This record gives sequence, C-alpha cells and structure tokens, in this order.
Amino acid sequence: MTTATAAVLYQVKQPLVVEEVELLDPRPGEVQVRWVANGVCHSDYHLMSGDVPHPLPVVLGHEAAGVVERVGAGVTSVKPGDHVCSSYIPSCGKCGYCINGQPTLCALRDSPRWFMLDGTARFRKNGVDLHHYLQVAGYATHAVLPEPSVIPIRKDAPLDVVCLVSCGVLAGAGPVFNRAKVPVGATVGVYGCGGVGLNTIQMARLVGAAKIIAVDVVGKKLDWATEFGATHVVDASREDPVARVQALAGGGGVDYAFEVVGTQRTIEQAVLSTHRGGTTVVVGVSPAGTRLSLDPQLFLQQRVLTGSSFGAGHQRTDVPMLIDLFMDGKYKLRELISRSVGLEDVNHAYDLLLQGEVKRSVAVYS
Repeated sequence: MTTATAAVLYQVKQPLVVEEVELLDPRPGEVQVRWVANGVCHSDYHLMSGDVPHPLPVVLGHEAAGVVERVGAGVTSVKPGDHVCSSYIPSCGKCGYCINGQPTLCALRDSPRWFMLDGTARFRKNGVDLHHYLQVAGYATHAVLPEPSVIPIRKDAPLDVVCLVSCGVLAGAGPVFNRAKVPVGATVGVYGCGGVGLNTIQMARLVGAAKIIAVDVVGKKLDWATEFGATHVVDASREDPVARVQALAGGGGVDYAFEVVGTQRTIEQAVLSTHRGGTTVVVGVSPAGTRLSLDPQLFLQQRVLTGSSFGAGHQRTDVPMLIDLFMDGKYKLRELISRSVGLEDVNHAYDLLLQGEVKRSVAVYS
C-alpha cells in the first residue's frame, strides 16, 4: 500500500476535494501507474453537476497518460517503465464485440466500471472505499487499473500533451474515419467547437472533406474552428444554423453532420442539416433523460442517425496512430492546450471550461 494525491468528488454541485488517499497494491491482472497528466474533460463535469448519476465518493479523471510502476501477476501487455495512455473503455480482446472488430463496445462495459474487475476498490480514505471513474481515476498522482484499461505508447511522446488522445482527441477524430468514413470531397457540418469538436474538424480536414462547416454560439470557438480547418463558420446565436448550413453546403444539406454538444436541440439541428441519405453522428454526451423529437419521415428519406463511443474504432491501435501523426507534425495537439494547471487548481480549470475560455486544459503532476 502507498499513498496518492487525488481529486475526489464527495457531493454533486460541490468542488472536488484534493487530498491524500491510500492506494492499495495491484492484484493479478492489474497495473499501477504514476499518472503524469490528465486532460480536463467535460465528461467528468457531468458527474460533478449531477447530470450523470454515479456512486460517490469517486476519484475523477479519465483522459490520462503516465508511466507504469508495478504490475500484478499475469500482466503481459506492459511492464514497469512503459509509457501508457488510459483507455476509459477497456477492450478484453475475447468477447464477441472485440472479435468482430468493435472493441469500443467490449463486453467489459456491461459491468460497473467504478471498481476493479473483481468488484473491489484500490483507493481508500479513512477506511472508506473510493470509486475509480471509468476504472482510470486520472485525477490522481498514482492509480491502479485493470490491464485492459492501459494502452502502451511510444516513450518519446510528451505525456502532458498526448494524454488528450485518451479521450477528447480520439472521441472527436475517430467518428470521422471509423463511424462515418468520410470520403474525400464530402461536405461536413460540426455542431460544437470545443476540445472534442476541434478534433472532428481537424480530422475532416485530414481526410479531405471539401467543406467543413463549424457551428457554435461562441465567437472565440468559431475562431478556433477556423484555425483547425473549418472552411465556413456559423454563429448559431445570430442565425438559424440549419438553414445556414444547408445553404452553405448546397444540395439540401451536408453529407455528414457531427453533433459534439449533447443537447436535444443540437442533435435535432444536426439531423436537419443533412440532405436525404445523409448521416448524423452523435458524439456529445447528453444528460440522463434527454429525449429527441424528430419526424420519422426524415429517416424514410434514408437519413442515418448513429453515435460513436471513444472514436468507434480500435482504441489500442487508434491511440498510438494519432500520437504518431502528432509526432510526425501532421496532427495538432499542442495547439489544443490553452493552459496547464496543477492538480490543486482543477476546480478552477472547470470554471474556465464552462466559461468557454479554453480549448482544453491539462492537469500536470510534478
């Protein structure tokens, strides 16, 4: 047993508590990691706000990168000293989903993912078990994870940058080449230009989309969208985004729309922005209980409404691939980081996120 500094959520709508906690030793099939950095992601805020119910107390964070310290018996994919990114959706490699090429839908998702695979915690405070958010708990200087929750990466990649690939980058970029399979010359609409949506825009540019129409209500975010490859921007606070996207795309709408906000309104707008036969991919995380109101005639016209989880591909190869693109100078990652903060400042980082002041913040641990 050792100790770690962690950001713990004890009550919804209350700040995270940064404190020392006990970290139990890794058991068979588990890996102890010294986290170096974790991206400040909106998904954690859904728990903090109560929009997504979750058992408490919980150590948050799921977009992490670090160095393996110890491994339990039977671990074969990593060893001490290896650099890893977290995989907030594990892949066992054995279930029907994994075997059939859908590892982000792995059967391990069917069990609660706030403890280890044996149903017990590795964090403790004053004799009370602490939950591990998505079996990652990246807002901690050290953590224990199941082996399927870590992805080995190259050692020359800066951990305080590539941690972003563990969620926001792959979540935004992956749907373009995995789920929608956007072809060269396609027209694309992206609703939401925060840290995830900017990656959707960037990947649409990389695969050769002809028009990339970015939609947001914050002018600063539309400027960022242009920086990352948008060819057109639409300020939804000033004009009807559906009509404007349709006009810019021509042909009745875009070929592909990506919704990266998670609200009823933006999902419906994204669908309505596509032409007959067009495809909408929902990437944004919606508050529990969100419902849509759409005319079924839209789908009789062969529109497709689908979704994506962690890039909808093969996380154990997609994460290293995106890191390779970054290291080769072909993918913007550093430009996504508006500021770095210490773990003690993570609550302020969420204030800045909610104010729309940052593309992405990264919590970095000394």
